[in-house]
Amino acid sequence: MALVTCVATAASALDYSGVNLAGAEFGESQLPGTYGSNYTYPSSAEIDYYLDVGLDTFRVPFRWERLQRAPFGALDAGESARLSGVVAYATGHGARVILDPHNYARYSGALVGSGSLPNSAFADFWSRVAAQYKSNPRVIFGLMNEPHDMPTEQWVAAANAAIAAIRAAGAQNLILVPGNAWTGAHSWSDSWYGTPNATAMLNIVDPSHNFAFEVHQYLDADSSGTSAGVAGATIGSQRLAGFTQWCRSHGYRALLGEFAVAGAAIGTGSSQIGDEALGDMLDYMQQNADVWLGWTWWAGGPWWGDYMFTLEPQNLGQPTETGRPQLAVLRVHLLPEPGSALWLGAIAVALLHRRRSAR
Repeated sequence: MALVTCVATAASALDYSGVNLAGAEFGESQLPGTYGSNYTYPSSAEIDYYLDVGLDTFRVPFRWERLQRAPFGALDAGESARLSGVVAYATGHGARVILDPHNYARYSGALVGSGSLPNSAFADFWSRVAAQYKSNPRVIFGLMNEPHDMPTEQWVAAANAAIAAIRAAGAQNLILVPGNAWTGAHSWSDSWYGTPNATAMLNIVDPSHNFAFEVHQYLDADSSGTSAGVAGATIGSQRLAGFTQWCRSHGYRALLGEFAVAGAAIGTGSSQIGDEALGDMLDYMQQNADVWLGWTWWAGGPWWGDYMFTLEPQNLGQPTETGRPQLAVLRVHLLPEPGSALWLGAIAVALLHRRRSAR
Protein backbone atom coordinates (compact mmCIF):
# COMPACT_ATOMS: atom_id res chain seq x y z
CA MET A 1 0.00 0.00 0.00
CA ALA A 2 2.81 2.43 0.83
CA LEU A 3 4.44 1.82 -2.55
CA VAL A 4 1.18 2.53 -4.39
CA THR A 5 0.76 5.75 -2.40
CA CYS A 6 4.28 6.91 -3.28
CA VAL A 7 3.84 6.26 -6.99
CA ALA A 8 0.53 8.11 -6.92
CA THR A 9 2.24 11.09 -5.26
CA ALA A 10 4.86 11.27 -8.00
CA ALA A 11 2.27 10.80 -10.75
CA SER A 12 0.22 13.78 -9.57
CA ALA A 13 3.08 16.27 -9.91
CA LEU A 14 2.17 19.79 -11.02
CA ASP A 15 2.95 21.21 -14.46
CA TYR A 16 5.79 23.48 -13.30
CA SER A 17 8.42 22.38 -10.80
CA GLY A 18 11.62 24.33 -10.62
CA VAL A 19 14.00 26.72 -8.95
CA ASN A 20 14.96 30.38 -8.93
CA LEU A 21 18.40 30.72 -10.51
CA ALA A 22 19.59 33.83 -8.72
CA GLY A 23 22.63 35.96 -9.43
CA ALA A 24 21.66 38.56 -12.03
CA GLU A 25 19.76 40.57 -9.39
CA PHE A 26 22.76 40.66 -7.02
CA GLY A 27 24.67 43.88 -6.34
CA GLU A 28 21.63 46.13 -6.14
CA SER A 29 23.74 48.84 -4.50
CA GLN A 30 26.00 48.72 -7.57
CA LEU A 31 23.78 49.62 -10.51
CA PRO A 32 24.31 48.93 -13.27
CA GLY A 33 27.43 47.33 -11.81
CA THR A 34 29.99 45.11 -13.48
CA TYR A 35 29.07 41.69 -14.83
CA GLY A 36 31.12 38.96 -13.18
CA SER A 37 31.98 41.19 -10.24
CA ASN A 38 28.73 42.61 -8.88
CA TYR A 39 26.36 40.12 -10.46
CA THR A 40 26.28 37.01 -12.62
CA TYR A 41 23.97 34.71 -14.58
CA PRO A 42 23.52 30.95 -14.18
CA SER A 43 25.74 28.78 -16.33
CA SER A 44 24.72 26.05 -18.72
CA ALA A 45 26.25 23.55 -16.26
CA GLU A 46 23.80 24.68 -13.58
CA ILE A 47 20.86 24.42 -15.93
CA ASP A 48 22.00 20.93 -16.92
CA TYR A 49 22.27 19.90 -13.27
CA TYR A 50 18.74 21.00 -12.39
CA LEU A 51 17.30 19.44 -15.52
CA ASP A 52 19.09 16.19 -14.67
CA VAL A 53 17.53 16.07 -11.19
CA GLY A 54 14.07 16.62 -12.65
CA LEU A 55 13.40 20.35 -12.35
CA ASP A 56 11.97 21.89 -15.51
CA THR A 57 11.19 25.53 -14.71
CA PHE A 58 13.68 28.30 -14.00
CA ARG A 59 12.70 31.66 -12.55
CA VAL A 60 15.53 34.00 -13.52
CA PRO A 61 15.75 37.18 -11.41
CA PHE A 62 17.46 40.22 -12.92
CA ARG A 63 17.50 43.99 -12.40
CA TRP A 64 15.32 46.22 -14.56
CA GLU A 65 17.95 49.00 -14.36
CA ARG A 66 20.52 46.74 -16.02
CA LEU A 67 18.36 45.46 -18.83
CA GLN A 68 16.96 48.93 -19.59
CA ARG A 69 19.49 51.56 -18.57
CA ALA A 70 16.97 54.42 -18.68
CA PRO A 71 13.15 54.44 -18.64
CA PHE A 72 11.75 54.38 -22.18
CA GLY A 73 15.21 53.51 -23.53
CA ALA A 74 16.23 50.58 -25.69
CA LEU A 75 17.21 47.35 -23.96
CA ASP A 76 20.92 47.24 -23.24
CA ALA A 77 22.54 45.04 -25.87
CA GLY A 78 25.07 43.34 -23.60
CA GLU A 79 22.65 42.60 -20.81
CA SER A 80 19.97 41.47 -23.21
CA ALA A 81 22.45 39.06 -24.80
CA ARG A 82 23.33 37.56 -21.42
CA LEU A 83 19.70 37.04 -20.46
CA SER A 84 18.78 35.75 -23.91
CA GLY A 85 21.62 33.26 -23.75
CA VAL A 86 20.24 31.75 -20.55
CA VAL A 87 16.73 31.66 -21.98
CA ALA A 88 17.82 30.08 -25.27
CA TYR A 89 19.87 27.38 -23.57
CA ALA A 90 17.22 26.47 -20.99
CA THR A 91 14.23 26.49 -23.34
CA GLY A 92 16.25 24.75 -26.02
CA HIS A 93 16.66 21.88 -23.57
CA GLY A 94 12.95 21.71 -22.86
CA ALA A 95 12.69 23.92 -19.79
CA ARG A 96 10.40 26.87 -19.12
CA VAL A 97 11.89 30.22 -18.04
CA ILE A 98 10.13 32.83 -15.92
CA LEU A 99 11.56 36.30 -16.52
CA ASP A 100 11.63 38.13 -13.17
CA PRO A 101 12.53 41.82 -12.91
CA HIS A 102 13.55 41.63 -9.25
CA ASN A 103 12.75 45.24 -8.41
CA TYR A 104 9.95 45.35 -5.82
CA ALA A 105 7.93 47.73 -8.08
CA ARG A 106 10.76 50.25 -8.14
CA TYR A 107 13.37 51.60 -10.56
CA SER A 108 16.41 53.29 -9.01
CA GLY A 109 14.29 53.98 -5.95
CA ALA A 110 11.31 55.46 -7.81
CA LEU A 111 8.00 53.69 -7.29
CA VAL A 112 6.12 52.38 -10.32
CA GLY A 113 3.05 54.52 -10.87
CA SER A 114 4.61 57.62 -9.31
CA GLY A 115 5.20 60.96 -11.00
CA SER A 116 8.85 60.17 -11.76
CA LEU A 117 8.12 56.63 -12.97
CA PRO A 118 4.70 56.52 -14.63
CA ASN A 119 2.93 53.31 -15.57
CA SER A 120 3.81 54.05 -19.17
CA ALA A 121 7.50 53.47 -18.34
CA PHE A 122 6.69 50.04 -16.90
CA ALA A 123 4.53 49.29 -19.92
CA ASP A 124 7.33 50.37 -22.26
CA PHE A 125 9.76 48.00 -20.56
CA TRP A 126 7.43 45.04 -20.90
CA SER A 127 6.54 45.93 -24.47
CA ARG A 128 10.21 45.67 -25.41
CA VAL A 129 10.76 42.43 -23.50
CA ALA A 130 7.58 40.90 -24.92
CA ALA A 131 8.61 41.76 -28.47
CA GLN A 132 11.90 39.94 -27.93
CA TYR A 133 10.43 36.73 -26.48
CA LYS A 134 6.94 36.47 -27.93
CA SER A 135 7.96 33.75 -30.38
CA ASN A 136 9.08 31.45 -27.56
CA PRO A 137 6.06 29.91 -25.76
CA ARG A 138 8.37 28.45 -23.10
CA VAL A 139 9.05 31.96 -21.77
CA ILE A 140 6.76 33.19 -19.00
CA PHE A 141 6.51 36.87 -18.07
CA GLY A 142 6.68 37.43 -14.31
CA LEU A 143 5.66 41.08 -14.12
CA MET A 144 7.58 42.05 -10.98
CA ASN A 145 9.12 40.61 -7.84
CA GLU A 146 7.31 41.44 -4.59
CA PRO A 147 5.68 44.87 -4.86
CA HIS A 148 5.33 46.40 -1.40
CA ASP A 149 4.69 49.59 0.57
CA MET A 150 2.38 51.10 -2.00
CA PRO A 151 -1.38 51.38 -2.48
CA THR A 152 -2.62 48.09 -3.87
CA GLU A 153 -4.68 49.97 -6.45
CA GLN A 154 -1.50 51.68 -7.68
CA TRP A 155 0.11 48.31 -8.28
CA VAL A 156 -3.00 46.96 -10.05
CA ALA A 157 -2.96 49.93 -12.44
CA ALA A 158 0.73 49.35 -13.20
CA ALA A 159 0.21 45.63 -13.74
CA ASN A 160 -2.71 46.24 -16.10
CA ALA A 161 -0.63 48.73 -18.09
CA ALA A 162 2.13 46.13 -18.48
CA ILE A 163 -0.30 43.36 -19.43
CA ALA A 164 -1.91 45.56 -22.07
CA ALA A 165 1.52 46.41 -23.50
CA ILE A 166 2.56 42.75 -23.62
CA ARG A 167 -0.58 41.78 -25.52
CA ALA A 168 -0.28 44.80 -27.83
CA ALA A 169 3.22 43.59 -28.72
CA GLY A 170 1.65 40.39 -30.00
CA ALA A 171 2.81 38.12 -27.16
CA GLN A 172 0.42 35.42 -25.95
CA ASN A 173 2.82 34.03 -23.30
CA LEU A 174 1.63 33.17 -19.81
CA ILE A 175 1.86 36.19 -17.47
CA LEU A 176 2.42 35.92 -13.72
CA VAL A 177 0.89 38.73 -11.66
CA PRO A 178 2.09 39.28 -8.07
CA GLY A 179 0.14 41.04 -5.37
CA ASN A 180 1.07 43.86 -3.03
CA ALA A 181 2.76 43.30 0.38
CA TRP A 182 5.54 41.07 -0.97
CA THR A 183 2.78 38.94 -2.57
CA GLY A 184 2.45 36.72 0.50
CA ALA A 185 -0.18 34.01 0.17
CA HIS A 186 -0.80 34.18 3.91
CA SER A 187 -1.65 37.91 3.77
CA TRP A 188 -3.69 37.91 0.56
CA SER A 189 -6.88 38.91 2.37
CA ASP A 190 -5.27 41.14 5.02
CA SER A 191 -5.76 44.89 5.14
CA TRP A 192 -2.71 46.05 7.13
CA TYR A 193 -1.03 47.12 3.85
CA GLY A 194 -4.12 48.86 2.43
CA THR A 195 -6.79 47.37 0.18
CA PRO A 196 -6.39 43.59 0.40
CA ASN A 197 -5.04 41.81 -2.65
CA ALA A 198 -8.16 39.65 -2.44
CA THR A 199 -10.20 42.75 -3.30
CA ALA A 200 -7.95 44.80 -5.58
CA MET A 201 -6.59 41.97 -7.71
CA LEU A 202 -10.08 41.19 -8.95
CA ASN A 203 -9.50 44.18 -11.24
CA ILE A 204 -6.60 42.60 -13.16
CA VAL A 205 -7.47 42.53 -16.88
CA ASP A 206 -5.82 40.33 -19.49
CA PRO A 207 -7.36 40.46 -23.00
CA SER A 208 -5.89 37.01 -23.68
CA HIS A 209 -7.06 35.45 -20.41
CA ASN A 210 -3.68 33.77 -19.95
CA PHE A 211 -2.40 34.84 -16.57
CA ALA A 212 -1.93 33.43 -13.10
CA PHE A 213 -1.22 34.99 -9.73
CA GLU A 214 2.26 34.51 -8.35
CA VAL A 215 2.55 34.29 -4.57
CA HIS A 216 5.45 33.62 -2.21
CA GLN A 217 5.25 31.69 1.03
CA TYR A 218 7.93 30.97 3.58
CA LEU A 219 7.49 28.73 6.59
CA ASP A 220 9.23 30.58 9.40
CA ALA A 221 7.29 32.30 12.18
CA ASP A 222 6.61 35.59 10.33
CA SER A 223 6.61 34.24 6.73
CA SER A 224 9.61 36.43 5.89
CA GLY A 225 12.07 33.71 4.89
CA THR A 226 14.77 35.32 7.04
CA SER A 227 15.21 32.58 9.63
CA ALA A 228 15.85 28.84 9.59
CA GLY A 229 12.90 28.06 11.85
CA VAL A 230 9.82 26.17 10.66
CA ALA A 231 6.60 27.22 12.37
CA GLY A 232 4.99 23.78 12.20
CA ALA A 233 4.72 20.59 10.20
CA THR A 234 1.48 21.71 8.52
CA ILE A 235 2.15 25.45 8.38
CA GLY A 236 2.50 25.41 4.58
CA SER A 237 -0.96 24.07 3.85
CA GLN A 238 -2.42 26.35 6.51
CA ARG A 239 -0.90 29.46 4.98
CA LEU A 240 -1.91 28.54 1.43
CA ALA A 241 -5.49 27.51 2.23
CA GLY A 242 -7.24 30.89 2.17
CA PHE A 243 -5.53 32.04 -1.00
CA THR A 244 -6.26 28.73 -2.69
CA GLN A 245 -9.94 29.02 -1.90
CA TRP A 246 -9.99 32.63 -3.16
CA CYS A 247 -8.47 31.52 -6.47
CA ARG A 248 -10.93 28.66 -6.83
CA SER A 249 -13.95 30.82 -6.08
CA HIS A 250 -12.94 33.30 -8.81
CA GLY A 251 -11.61 30.81 -11.36
CA TYR A 252 -7.96 31.89 -11.06
CA ARG A 253 -4.74 29.91 -11.32
CA ALA A 254 -1.60 30.37 -9.22
CA LEU A 255 2.10 29.63 -9.06
CA LEU A 256 4.24 29.56 -5.91
CA GLY A 257 7.21 31.62 -7.04
CA GLU A 258 9.25 31.43 -3.84
CA PHE A 259 9.32 29.04 -0.88
CA ALA A 260 12.06 27.24 1.03
CA VAL A 261 13.25 25.63 4.22
CA ALA A 262 16.81 25.52 5.49
CA GLY A 263 18.91 22.47 4.88
CA ALA A 264 19.51 22.20 8.63
CA ALA A 265 15.76 21.67 9.11
CA ILE A 266 15.86 18.45 7.07
CA GLY A 267 16.69 15.34 9.06
CA THR A 268 15.63 12.79 11.61
CA GLY A 269 15.90 14.92 14.73
CA SER A 270 12.72 15.73 16.62
CA SER A 271 13.08 19.43 15.81
CA GLN A 272 13.95 18.85 12.15
CA ILE A 273 10.48 19.18 10.65
CA GLY A 274 11.50 20.86 7.42
CA ASP A 275 10.89 17.76 5.31
CA GLU A 276 7.48 17.20 6.89
CA ALA A 277 6.54 20.85 6.30
CA LEU A 278 7.71 20.75 2.70
CA GLY A 279 5.87 17.51 2.08
CA ASP A 280 2.71 18.95 3.59
CA MET A 281 2.87 22.09 1.44
CA LEU A 282 3.61 20.31 -1.83
CA ASP A 283 1.07 17.56 -1.16
CA TYR A 284 -1.52 20.27 -0.55
CA MET A 285 -0.73 21.98 -3.84
CA GLN A 286 -0.97 18.71 -5.74
CA GLN A 287 -4.31 17.98 -4.09
CA ASN A 288 -5.48 21.40 -5.33
CA ALA A 289 -4.09 21.17 -8.85
CA ASP A 290 -7.17 22.89 -10.26
CA VAL A 291 -5.62 26.08 -8.81
CA TRP A 292 -1.89 25.42 -8.60
CA LEU A 293 0.24 25.38 -11.74
CA GLY A 294 3.44 24.65 -9.86
CA TRP A 295 6.35 26.06 -7.88
CA THR A 296 9.91 27.40 -8.01
CA TRP A 297 12.21 26.98 -5.02
CA TRP A 298 14.19 29.89 -3.57
CA ALA A 299 16.95 29.49 -4.63
CA GLY A 300 19.78 28.10 -6.71
CA GLY A 301 22.54 30.03 -8.41
CA PRO A 302 26.33 30.15 -8.35
CA TRP A 303 27.09 32.73 -5.66
CA TRP A 304 25.09 31.57 -2.63
CA GLY A 305 27.87 29.83 -0.72
CA ASP A 306 26.42 28.46 2.52
CA TYR A 307 23.10 30.34 2.29
CA MET A 308 20.61 28.33 4.35
CA PHE A 309 18.11 27.86 1.50
CA THR A 310 20.51 27.15 -1.36
CA LEU A 311 19.72 24.24 -3.64
CA GLU A 312 23.02 24.64 -5.46
CA PRO A 313 25.08 21.43 -5.33
CA GLN A 314 28.49 21.44 -3.72
CA ASN A 315 31.32 21.09 -6.26
CA LEU A 316 29.11 21.37 -9.32
CA GLY A 317 30.26 19.07 -12.10
CA GLN A 318 32.98 17.41 -10.03
CA PRO A 319 33.13 13.72 -9.00
CA THR A 320 32.50 14.88 -5.41
CA GLU A 321 29.33 16.78 -6.39
CA THR A 322 26.83 16.64 -3.50
CA GLY A 323 23.17 17.63 -3.68
CA ARG A 324 21.45 19.57 -0.91
CA PRO A 325 19.18 17.73 1.55
CA GLN A 326 16.09 19.68 0.46
CA LEU A 327 16.34 18.18 -3.02
CA ALA A 328 15.45 14.69 -1.78
CA VAL A 329 12.11 16.00 -0.52
CA LEU A 330 11.39 17.96 -3.69
CA ARG A 331 12.09 14.93 -5.86
CA VAL A 332 9.10 13.10 -4.39
CA HIS A 333 6.91 15.76 -6.00
CA LEU A 334 8.37 15.65 -9.49
CA LEU A 335 7.09 13.59 -12.41
CA PRO A 336 9.91 11.26 -13.45
CA GLU A 337 9.82 8.74 -16.24
CA PRO A 338 8.49 5.42 -14.85
CA GLY A 339 11.34 2.99 -14.30
CA SER A 340 14.06 5.68 -14.39
CA ALA A 341 16.62 6.08 -11.63
CA LEU A 342 14.88 9.30 -10.58
CA TRP A 343 11.52 7.47 -10.47
CA LEU A 344 12.97 4.71 -8.27
CA GLY A 345 14.73 7.28 -6.10
CA ALA A 346 11.51 9.20 -5.65
CA ILE A 347 9.77 6.05 -4.49
CA ALA A 348 12.54 5.31 -1.98
CA VAL A 349 12.51 8.84 -0.57
CA ALA A 350 8.72 8.85 -0.44
CA LEU A 351 8.71 5.58 1.52
CA LEU A 352 11.13 7.09 4.02
CA HIS A 353 9.09 10.26 4.28
CA ARG A 354 5.85 8.32 4.84
CA ARG A 355 7.45 6.20 7.57
CA ARG A 356 8.84 9.28 9.33
CA SER A 357 5.58 11.19 9.01
CA ALA A 358 3.75 8.30 10.67
CA ARG A 359 6.05 8.15 13.69
